[in-house]
Amino acid sequence: MDTRNLGRSGLRVSPLCLGTMTFGEADANSFMHGVGASAADSHAVLERALEAGVNFIDTADVYGQDGLSERVIGDWIEATGRRHDLILATKCRFNMPYGKGASRHHILRACDESLRRLKTDHIDLYQVHMQDLDCPEEETLRALDDLVHQGKIRYFGASNYAAYRLVDSVWTSRSLGLTGYVSLQMQYSLTERALEREHVPLCAQHGLGILPWSPLASGFLTGKYRKDSPPPEGGRLTRWKQRLAGFDTPRNWAILAAVDAVSAELEASPGQVALAWLLAQPTVSSVIFGARTVQQLEDNLGAATLQLSADQLARLDAASGQDWGYPYDFMKRVQGRW
Repeated sequence: MDTRNLGRSGLRVSPLCLGTMTFGEADANSFMHGVGASAADSHAVLERALEAGVNFIDTADVYGQDGLSERVIGDWIEATGRRHDLILATKCRFNMPYGKGASRHHILRACDESLRRLKTDHIDLYQVHMQDLDCPEEETLRALDDLVHQGKIRYFGASNYAAYRLVDSVWTSRSLGLTGYVSLQMQYSLTERALEREHVPLCAQHGLGILPWSPLASGFLTGKYRKDSPPPEGGRLTRWKQRLAGFDTPRNWAILAAVDAVSAELEASPGQVALAWLLAQPTVSSVIFGARTVQQLEDNLGAATLQLSADQLARLDAASGQDWGYPYDFMKRVQGRW
């Protein structure tokens, strides 16, 4: 599998990134209860991903509960000694037993706790899981910059940031001579394209690599959910019924129909087509996908080599188009883009 630069940084990552939110069997106190994989199954997925050329894995301190996903990964690193085969990404910001937020106090503590759970001496990409309106961006950046200089992290990125806050962060880091964000992890898929209003042009201009999460819309774009048919047993959306109901719109069924048509033409799965569409977007550095089993992993891996034609991309774009709203529609009518 080829690698790509993460934004304008020199870090080379595989175009597919293994998301590990489902690593570990969480108890009833976790939002991931009932949809996780055992440690053994998680390790098997990780082994096969590396064998296939995926060098990039993404986790977070809140996945599972009390760092469960990080602990599962850390146990694998300790048992195999293959830490240097991985580009390892994790996140902090949300509530943990020792605090929350993007303050210096929390970031420094959270990083040390993640290092302990992951059983490593450094994190390749450390990400702020969401902007913190209660903390100045300068404080967050200075803490992250210190971690880089201490050798605890190599690069850092943002996640779930509003465009105005991300611009403020870019300006602050440059004006103060601080290390800045190299990536932006956001929800992005054929069903969720709001990112294209502000974040995509922002990242293109400032050289941040986009890391889409939920690229298959929680499984909706895999094709196993069909209009006017009961959902299959065991799927994540089967458990999260309110979220499934949110996909029941004419636009989303039209998107799925377009994905089905392209997948038939290429003899590929719908999920592979949805992932390949994201991989064709110029600001996307790597697409984060989850897999609870090796079988799910194998299907997703096919997206890395799937080539969509210009016509197929245009049809998927048209099916997933949306009302961009003012002033974007106005600017597009006048000059063809914004």
